[in-house]
Amino acid sequence: MQIESIEIKNYRLFRDTKLTNIPRLCVLVGANGTGKSTLFDVLSFLKDALAMNVGKAVSKRGGYKELASRGYVNEPIELTLQFRLEITGYERLVTYILKIEPDATGRAFVAREVLRYKRGANGKPFHFLDFACGKGYAITNEEDFSKADEALKREDQELDATDILAIKGLGQFERFKAASAFRLMIENWHISDFHVSDARQSQEDGFAEHLSTQGENLPLVANYLFEHHRDRFDRVLKSMQQRVPGVSVVEPRQTEDGRLVLRFQDGSFKDPFIARHVSDGTIKMFAYLVLLNDPKPYPLLAVEEPENQLYPELLAELAEEFRSYAKRGGQVFISSHSPDFLNALTLDEIYCLRKQEGFTRITRAGDSENLRALFDAGDLPGYLWKQGLFEGLN
Repeated sequence: MQIESIEIKNYRLFRDTKLTNIPRLCVLVGANGTGKSTLFDVLSFLKDALAMNVGKAVSKRGGYKELASRGYVNEPIELTLQFRLEITGYERLVTYILKIEPDATGRAFVAREVLRYKRGANGKPFHFLDFACGKGYAITNEEDFSKADEALKREDQELDATDILAIKGLGQFERFKAASAFRLMIENWHISDFHVSDARQSQEDGFAEHLSTQGENLPLVANYLFEHHRDRFDRVLKSMQQRVPGVSVVEPRQTEDGRLVLRFQDGSFKDPFIARHVSDGTIKMFAYLVLLNDPKPYPLLAVEEPENQLYPELLAELAEEFRSYAKRGGQVFISSHSPDFLNALTLDEIYCLRKQEGFTRITRAGDSENLRALFDAGDLPGYLWKQGLFEGLN
């Protein structure tokens, strides 16, 4: 499953913004305050709205007045995602539309929610889920493409509250194919909020298959890879040996009091030492490699400024690790200020955020004829960006 476009209306800096032709590796660049973190927050908002309902997701961000674009607090927020989805052997371009409005008290509710796609090669997209203000319908036999539109089974439903997403309730049932697949996709998004200090901590003896957003369970996940996916752990170790000078061994080790710690062996020292004595860059690189070697890639992985605390020469290799992860099936969104990281990318993987009249506009670097000519002539994107040749960006 891959997101191909995102359209955002009236969400903070995004008054009316659209990303199109999104590749599996998408990197955002722009000056501070242009909305890179806001775009990540749009993804987090959808995940929160699914987990805790729209009202709480909006309240978590300060309320509707803080979330809507400045000067437009009485207008709806609209999010539209297009993504490729295979339904019983057929790949479809599915569109999900979410429209949120404030009621008389300022509390947010779902004014409209639509999930649609074309049943065949021609014709208009068919609404397989359509709700407004907590009431609507969904199609239960959507996978039967041989039937005429009028033969599809429509099931009317009413949600418990107007701020509940229909894909949350109906997505629990297998008979609603697209809603179920989309719900699972959002639930498994990983929007990283990694903290080196959390990753250094020892963990009580336990079990964890996937790295948490903050990374505090790093020792447990490393231990899981070590015991259950040794090939993945060995790949992480090999990459560490290649990318971090001196590191020859990384091992999870249980202490006498039952805590799990990471121990690193440096070739310059006889004895290994635990994670709290290792540099921030070493811990962060190890955490990224553990994340990117997950046996089950997240459908979407979002990471802000991965270059922080890493040696510049490591960034091109880290970009390749992210690209390899995307090729294995996980779509990746990254924000960056690093020319060294950008140098490892193609122009079509870079999206530029600029402010115009107080709001953000997003364009793809590859759509610039000037940048394309320079890139084709051998110039690298990071150097072009550093020289101020990304028009209007610097």
